[in-house]
This record gives sequence, structure tokens and C-alpha cells, in this order.
Amino acid sequence: MAPQNESKRVPEITVRSLLKSPTVTIRDTHCQGTCRHKSTEECTATTQLVFAYRGVYVRHVGHDQAVAEANQVLFFNATEGYRISHPVEGGDASLTLVINEPLLRELAPRAFLRDTATLAFHQQRRRIDARAQVLVALIGHSLRHNIAEPLETEGLALTLVQRALGPRTTHAAGATVGRQLLVDRAKLVLTSDLARRWTLAEIAAEVRCSPVYLTQVFQCSNKSKACPYIATSCGYDWRGRWIFSRTMTT
Repeated sequence: MAPQNESKRVPEITVRSLLKSPTVTIRDTHCQGTCRHKSTEECTATTQLVFAYRGVYVRHVGHDQAVAEANQVLFFNATEGYRISHPVEGGDASLTLVINEPLLRELAPRAFLRDTATLAFHQQRRRIDARAQVLVALIGHSLRHNIAEPLETEGLALTLVQRALGPRTTHAAGATVGRQLLVDRAKLVLTSDLARRWTLAEIAAEVRCSPVYLTQVFQCSNKSKACPYIATSCGYDWRGRWIFSRTMTT
């Protein structure tokens, strides 16, 4: 018989299937985030769009890395090796969409895709807007509470993908590798203490740069002003209140 403490141990990763149809498969993944360093390399069998809605983690593909958080969509290309690390405590949760490949080819701008037989994206992440984040929250909330019909959810999922991949509503990172790493470090600093009311000077001190330079880097990387972007990236709007997507995922 297993010891009592082992029988109550919470799994490191739990995956809940929310919807499976010929059009789209939707899964809800929760990770305890106990692994601080890079995990062993793994890969997915299908190309997936992953929307983190709680917590953060870092995805490493070769020498490239991306911080998974609420205003990004990450592209997990089929059979592409990656590693995961959790530099911030608290774990994370993500909504994963696997779209029927012919449909995904139809939805994705050709410039986003590699010229390969198997569908794959050039970049491993893109920034999404607030409306896309609301769709993530709405889809997850509706499926978890069984208040949406499959047909309705399929429509919402395709709308989310269109919005996440639309050139008017998404933005590729526009900074150099060094500047993007600085932005990623700032995000990890903020999410390490969500209850704290950070100032721009405090964040700059943590990442060892000047407040002016940090603002400039955010403008270059995300095509937005630093302070509102930093606030919403942590789940707050500019007035310090929880954004809609946070309230919908409970």
C-alpha cells in the first residue's frame, strides 16, 4: 500500500479535454510549475495554439525562448523539440487549441507559415489583443461549466484563431533578441509578486536598466507604451483592476 502522503500527491501536469470535434480539439492544461530549470526535451504530435491564461512559464526552442503569458499565443509545431522552465512559482494554466490542419492553413496568413509539407509556424509566439484574451476566457468558462453547445464553441474557437492570427490584431516581436530578453525578464519580475504595486523605477532596477530605456524597449518590442502594457500583461488593466479574462477563468 502506498504511503498516505503519496496517495494525495497532486500530479505535476493535469490535462482536461473540453471539446473534441472534427474541427477543433480544446484542452485545459494545468501545471504545478515545480521544475525551475529547463525540462527534458519533448514535442507534440500535432501543431497546437496554446493560450496561457494563468501564471507564466518559459518555452525554449533551440536558442530561442518565449514567455508564455496571457497576452501571447504560443505555436507548438508538430514534432518540434522544446523545453519548459518555470522561473516563477505558482504554476500555470493554458487553453490549447488543435485545429483541423486544412482549416488552419486556410485561417493562417501564408507569411506566418513555413514552406513545409507539415503545417508549421515561423515564429513560436505572437502577441494577441484584449478581445482575443476575452475569447480565451469565454471559451474556457463556457466549456468548464457546460453552458455552450459544441457548434457554438467551434464558432468561437475559429473566431479566436482568426483574431489571434489576424495581421491587424496580432504583432510579432519587433525588438532585437537582447531587447526581447529584457522584456521577458520584466514580465517574470512582475508575475513573481502579483500583489505588489510596482513602479516603473522598481521594475527597471530589478532588470538592471533605466526606466527610460525600459519604456523604449517595450515600445520597440510590443508597439505599445510600457506602463499600460506591463499592467495588462500581469492581468490588470491600467486602473489596477482585474481584466475580464481573469474573472472569467474562475
